[in-house]
Amino acid sequence: MTSTPEPYSTDPTAALRRGLRYGLLGLLALAVLGVIIASLFAGVAGLWGALIGAAVGGGFILCTMLAVLLTAKLPAVTAGAVLLGSWLLKMILAITVLAILDPLDFYNRQAMVIVIVLSLVIVLGAETYGVLKTKVPYVTPRESDGRSGAA
Repeated sequence: MTSTPEPYSTDPTAALRRGLRYGLLGLLALAVLGVIIASLFAGVAGLWGALIGAAVGGGFILCTMLAVLLTAKLPAVTAGAVLLGSWLLKMILAITVLAILDPLDFYNRQAMVIVIVLSLVIVLGAETYGVLKTKVPYVTPRESDGRSGAA
């Protein structure tokens, strides 16, 4: 007897995990493409700018998805508090990193800004695509008892 795979996932975090996976893949593709293009236009400084941009922009969005995934099974108030705290921490971290990088000149600022913006758009889009393409039932399906349903 062969068993057919279920067309949906009964795990409530499946969509979040798939979104995270798609986001990581999108960020990786953007980082590789960004490094190649920025290196062609700005040399080693472009390479560093693209890498920093991918880390800052992609890390910002991926940390949000990771926080949502880790708090998915917590009570709503706790999850909300953790998400708010993680958002505040990300903002402080992003401002600190950009403030530290401001006086330095080993990276290309234009490459960094372009890759930050693209990473925000691409990673968020990839995560959204992954979540929307995951089939998760709204209700728990009933076990089939073998009856045909006709009385």
